[in-house]
Amino acid sequence: MNKYGIDLEHIWVGSQESFVDEVNICKIGHLVLGRFGGNSSAGQYKNEDGCIVWANKKLNYEFVVLLDAHKTAQSAELIVSTIKSLKENIKYLLSYTPRKSFTCLYELLLTTFESDYFKEACRNVQGETAFLCVVRKDKFLWWFSVGDCVLYLNHPDLVALDEYQQNHRSFYEWIGQVNTFELEVPCFSSGTKELRKGRNQLFLTTDGLIECPNTNYNNPIELFKPFERFTNDESVRKLLKEIKQNNVRDSTTIVSWFVDIELEGSRPSN
Repeated sequence: MNKYGIDLEHIWVGSQESFVDEVNICKIGHLVLGRFGGNSSAGQYKNEDGCIVWANKKLNYEFVVLLDAHKTAQSAELIVSTIKSLKENIKYLLSYTPRKSFTCLYELLLTTFESDYFKEACRNVQGETAFLCVVRKDKFLWWFSVGDCVLYLNHPDLVALDEYQQNHRSFYEWIGQVNTFELEVPCFSSGTKELRKGRNQLFLTTDGLIECPNTNYNNPIELFKPFERFTNDESVRKLLKEIKQNNVRDSTTIVSWFVDIELEGSRPSN
């Protein structure tokens, strides 16, 4: 494998395997992928989520895409195939410094989503998807978000200030049959974050988890409690079992992992 290779890789769309009525935990190296397709007893019969996980230990990055589609999984399938077609380009960009990697990835995604070819492909699918792309490289975090998938960062320095969620849930934004990139001004958000010294947990989820009835997982304090006592995969399993027991209909996909940062983060001068 050359230095631009990918050590860890996992690609999935719910139309391939739905996990309806089934909690599934998949360990991808140091990352945990958790999936629950919803309860058939609540009326669920399909799963329209999707994800891509790529990582390289030598180049010190994780690249994760999370998708939550509506009506059909076709829009999620389109995004997955599109990102896969950019794989060699993305791998090369992630060999740069974090600053250059993030700038180039932003330009690549924006150019791709605004291209006539991609917009035409979106017009030919049924349904639309939320899209969240997250990259951790060295001590920095970057994201590109369309819609309402959520990125949390869990670190004691931030917990003390009640900071968890990094992107904001933006409703009425999608890619697909209804497409934010067809607007005169495309609507999405992007951001960067310096990780703190010590252990940082990155946690991505679709909205089935945080909107589950009879739970408080919309409160990140409650969401992260299992991780104080159990391993990463055990904690993700407990979260999914809990929403299953509460008869949630909507599917949930989670990607969770920990990163240890040696360098000190920014501190106030006084």
